[in-house]
Amino acid sequence: MKRFLIIASIFLVFTACKPTSSVITSKDVAVKKGIYTEPVLVKNNTLNNKKNKRELVAKHVNPAPKQKQASKINDQNESDILISNEDSNYLAEQLINSASDNLGVNYRAGGTTSAGFDCSGLMYATFKKFDITLPRSSHEMAEVGKQINPQNAKKGDLIFFINRGQRRINHVGMIVEINGDEIKFIHSATNGGVIISSLKESYYERTFKQINRIIE
Repeated sequence: MKRFLIIASIFLVFTACKPTSSVITSKDVAVKKGIYTEPVLVKNNTLNNKKNKRELVAKHVNPAPKQKQASKINDQNESDILISNEDSNYLAEQLINSASDNLGVNYRAGGTTSAGFDCSGLMYATFKKFDITLPRSSHEMAEVGKQINPQNAKKGDLIFFINRGQRRINHVGMIVEINGDEIKFIHSATNGGVIISSLKESYYERTFKQINRIIE
């Protein structure tokens, strides 16, 4: 009988802590839902080379007006990158994958490493890996890039909130999925660490402020 009660108690603990379907707390769940996916590479991963990283970033961050991008990737070149979806932004996908590597990491005020992140620390560290230096605070990040109408949001855009009775922006995440009129974003929350949440959740719907595009 005692053994049965112990087993039942363990079962209740695990089931009680199970996250809701709208919140993703691990990379495995993100993979199953199709949010976290590695792009297909041809032999050489060009992102391993810092020079190539900078060249890739230069193509996507604030491109010069009227500058034409290559219309197609030459998939005969061994160092080229193959992307299955022609509309996908490779840099945005890499930013999402990089941030998703930290799913489940605890919240830590001022944190910018896998030992713990605050919301702006997660965004700062993620973009920094690709030689993009953002301001350190969420309200300063909200001044960077171009403000976007939610109907035109894309993966990789930053999403901002005002909460806890504050008068200015004090929370930031990055959009990882858009499904119809639902926007999902990765962020570091004080009550859950690094997770993926939905803008349809009442709390975030109520505190939403704006969306900014950092990369094109």
